[in-house]
Amino acid sequence: MELKVWVEGVVRVVSGLSLNTSCQDVVIALAQAIGQTGRYILILKLRGNERHLVADDCPLQHLAQLGQLATEVQFVLRRTGPSLSEGDTSPSGVLSERRKSLPSQICGVITCV
Repeated sequence: MELKVWVEGVVRVVSGLSLNTSCQDVVIALAQAIGQTGRYILILKLRGNERHLVADDCPLQHLAQLGQLATEVQFVLRRTGPSLSEGDTSPSGVLSERRKSLPSQICGVITCV
């Protein structure tokens, strides 16, 4: 399955998704495709409202639950900050345990054009 996501004003198509593909998988694929490191969030926009999706949300499941309204949904990738390699540390200069534990691999085969 495919998902259209607006990235810096351009529509990108992420393919190879299943209903169980997580938001985190989509964000990683998009960030790699545009060649930019950083912290990102995927936003679901519908009729002027925005919902910030969390890492384990599944975007295609959200679309399925919306039924006919799914055609009005727009997904947007927004950069929220620098990556860890760009000097994003806690005030004490130590990386948080939560950030250290983020997986470095994408589950399954996801491509972005």
